[in-house]
Amino acid sequence: MIILLSNDDGYHADGLAALAAATSEFADIIIVAPDRNQSGASHSLTLDAPLRAEQISEKSYYVNGTPTDCVHLAITGLLDVEPDMVIAGINHGSNLGDDVLYSGTVAAAIEGRFLGLPAIAVSLCAEDPDHFATAAKAVCKLLGRLTLKPLSTDTILNVNVPDLPWEEVKGFAATRLGFRHRSESVVKTTDPKGQPIYWVGPAGHGQDAGTGTDFHAVEQGFVSVTPLQIDLTRHESMADLEEWVHF
Repeated sequence: MIILLSNDDGYHADGLAALAAATSEFADIIIVAPDRNQSGASHSLTLDAPLRAEQISEKSYYVNGTPTDCVHLAITGLLDVEPDMVIAGINHGSNLGDDVLYSGTVAAAIEGRFLGLPAIAVSLCAEDPDHFATAAKAVCKLLGRLTLKPLSTDTILNVNVPDLPWEEVKGFAATRLGFRHRSESVVKTTDPKGQPIYWVGPAGHGQDAGTGTDFHAVEQGFVSVTPLQIDLTRHESMADLEEWVHF
């Protein structure tokens, strides 16, 4: 098996190194990751400038683009062989609830799925995480399970791991996405010339964070595993909308 690894923290990130070391026991690993931190890049593609891929080693590259650029480039032209799946991470921080709409890590996994490959996004839930070995071991456990009982090729798994030693993790939990409170206000300050500048404020805490959500599972010490889908259509509203648009 060949696994393509990417992330949004950059090719030099500790989480990516830990993931590569652990998954290399299961498969041939190819890394194609951004040349710098691209957190919050979501599913953006670079369309107004050429992309450059610099080879670090035989099976490792960095790209001057977004996480989506990296996966797209890897699968559609950079690599001589097509990987069997995509794993994005280990993200330095959580991707819970509505984080998935902003996350470059999740976007890298989704791009793999767009291009026909099963994909996993994995995140370690702390602002300054320590236990990358725990997240790497969680991924290996999931890979072992996938080997015994494969999921469909349209599967995207969003995995969030509590920042704990492995022996303190309580297990795995199948979860749904929760929802955060609105983000805090932007932080206004000034540049050296006295002109106003703004920093995006911190994300809100969990609002829909009860039993069954990814927030709750991680808080209780479980590895949260959430199946994601690409289709954003609100199907239950179709009948009402069909009536509404005829006026």
